[in-house]
Amino acid sequence: MTRSVQALAYSRPSALESSQVGRLLGLETSGGLTPTGPEAHPRFFSGFLTSPRIAARGLLAVADVAAARYYQRLRPASLDPVVTGNGDRLRFESFSGCGGVYARLDVLSEGLDGARTGHGTTNVDVNNPLREALSRLTGDDPLHLRVGPEELAVTTLGGAVVEKKVPLPDRWLRGFAEAQVACAGFDLRAELSAAEAVRFLRALPRTPGGMARGPLWVVPAGKTLRPTTRAVAGAVCLPGPERLVALQRVLRHATALRVYGPVADGAATASAWEVSLPGMRLTLTLSPDASRGFSGEGGVLEALATEEAARDAELVSVLLAWEPRIDLGELAARAGLSPERVRAALTRLGTAGRVGYDVADAAYFHRELPYDADRAERHNPRLVAARELVASGAVEPAGEVAWVTSGERRYQVRESRGGVLSCTCQWWADYRGRRGPCKHALAVRMVRRGALVAGGAR
Repeated sequence: MTRSVQALAYSRPSALESSQVGRLLGLETSGGLTPTGPEAHPRFFSGFLTSPRIAARGLLAVADVAAARYYQRLRPASLDPVVTGNGDRLRFESFSGCGGVYARLDVLSEGLDGARTGHGTTNVDVNNPLREALSRLTGDDPLHLRVGPEELAVTTLGGAVVEKKVPLPDRWLRGFAEAQVACAGFDLRAELSAAEAVRFLRALPRTPGGMARGPLWVVPAGKTLRPTTRAVAGAVCLPGPERLVALQRVLRHATALRVYGPVADGAATASAWEVSLPGMRLTLTLSPDASRGFSGEGGVLEALATEEAARDAELVSVLLAWEPRIDLGELAARAGLSPERVRAALTRLGTAGRVGYDVADAAYFHRELPYDADRAERHNPRLVAARELVASGAVEPAGEVAWVTSGERRYQVRESRGGVLSCTCQWWADYRGRRGPCKHALAVRMVRRGALVAGGAR
């Protein structure tokens, strides 16, 4: 697995402090992007939380996922959450070390009081002493939240005094993009009341192997959800139910549980589990299998393989302004592109961490992850392999059929009336397009669309 090191620098540790005027939760920020450009320590919010205990537990849930590995647990994982100011809300995001669980806490405008929310994205320091302090937080006394340095300190910071160097596997970066693509295909499948949500989630196993082998499914049954081992009509896949354990942090405060997923076709799929809270939403998105991270799902490959999407992404990126909800039709009109091309451009921007997808709003949102924007694309194995096939002249188009020579074998790639490419390779036989195109089909798509071979356009 290819890894880089993410260097995070904070002016001081984040802390929960008491003073004469009440409690203060100070979340320190690292380098990030804002509407005015890069900043070493951006400042996004200074005001009160309307539900302090719930916000503290929601933030801990996001931090739990950032520090967890739900598969191959022997290797430690720790990555400080990302925070985005979208003008009307704060979004805290994290990814599990195994790459299979994406967590997001949306603190909405009704959960924030007394200040305007800024725009931009950065990492926030969530250290062990802070976690312990948040865990001990009781009562609903006013809690002042500061995301970024103190106002007077903004111009006087003499340099970072807290540094963290975090291993950042490429699969995590690809996972952010793949999770966004998966979520864009979800619909609301079930909604439970607070009482039923608590009853259902507390009954789930918290350790691997607590259910029968194979994917678990749930189907609406009256006011609740009933587990089943078959993908019957209306079922939603619950892959690795123990991976929902982070939701236990906020269950006592839940007002509803909403479940999102694609139409069941018998195969294990990703799904999103959203707990509604007063002024907030906590969402966990699970990959199709606990042993299978989002990075290999292949949903972004079609958008990465074309010059057209690369050019469109450049144009669309200029029009983004940290919107909490990106209106696809309005963005298409401003860009002078079709909604389909804008959607492909947003998918491509997602591979650079520049957009996410909110299932509750059924809309994309703008953020700028503080990572190397091109790294996930450069190190995507199937994309790299497809470009090598095109560069070596291995693709022979012949109408609806194309032949691809790979190693000592020759594969046939055929296009259906719906534009889907099938292949005679083992990857297609195993997944039938459910994990994106194989490298042979991707190479054929590149040749037919005249994509660049050597790394794509910027």
